[in-house]
Amino acid sequence: MVADEKAAALPSIAAVIPTRNRPQLLVRAVEAALAQDYTGALSVIIVVDQREPDTVVPDFDDPRVSVIDNSRTPGLSGARNTGITSTDAELVAFCDDDDVWAPDKLSSQVAAMADHPGSVMSSTAIEVDFDGARNVRLAGTNLVTHDHLLPSRMSMVHSSTFLFRRAALLGELGLVDEHVPGSQNEDWDLCLRASAIAPIVNVDRPLVRVQWTARSYFNREWDTKISSLKWMLEQHPDIATNPVGAARVYGQIAFGYAAQKQRRTALQWARRSIRSRWREPRAYLALVAAAGVSGDFILQTLHKRGRGI
Repeated sequence: MVADEKAAALPSIAAVIPTRNRPQLLVRAVEAALAQDYTGALSVIIVVDQREPDTVVPDFDDPRVSVIDNSRTPGLSGARNTGITSTDAELVAFCDDDDVWAPDKLSSQVAAMADHPGSVMSSTAIEVDFDGARNVRLAGTNLVTHDHLLPSRMSMVHSSTFLFRRAALLGELGLVDEHVPGSQNEDWDLCLRASAIAPIVNVDRPLVRVQWTARSYFNREWDTKISSLKWMLEQHPDIATNPVGAARVYGQIAFGYAAQKQRRTALQWARRSIRSRWREPRAYLALVAAAGVSGDFILQTLHKRGRGI
């Protein structure tokens, strides 16, 4: 088979990149997507979320790039779904506008998914970049199962690594849930739903550089974070049946309340976390925050090591 015939036999891919008022970062993300060594058909869909009068979207002067507005629920979930429903590509990839793909990211994933035709989704490992400090996060497995995702969110299975069969997103898997408070934890929800169908095919090499910044992490509203975690417990009751997973989520909620200086409620959730698993570190970090140590300081210290709450 000649090269053109091989390329034609490969599935088409649409890279969906939501953005909101970050043109310089967007340029870097789009250029990395266009620089993929994947020889099949590739398009890039930039979805502008909550466009404002002074919104600037760079002109990429490439026929593979299109720019559309989020026509669904404002926020990340609606923007991703807008991109999914606007394309007829066989595969859909997600990328945040501040993250960067390695050149062989898509080709590696397509090859891995070809070995697992029943899969609906693929991921890769990541390299976390926090203010220049870089840490590689590996999953330690080539197949991420539902049981893997109950005790741990597995942050290395990051949304900017996701590659889906579009037919699954429009069918048995479903679109990104737009009811998640603040579009937070929607990626974990999607992973749990996907892994309930078939294991997630993981290329355990750091093929995405994920940018963690003070702006993207510390300015989150903790009440929204807490609401999204409680939403996850309601939507996925099997999390609470796993002592490790339950303790982790309870500890995250405790830390959120402590960061909001709601000490009494934070202590209640921290105790609940410790009862589920006494070794859960988030519970004790919540206690430290409740005692008066800045939650932002704790997060910054963790992020420098490529970790989070």
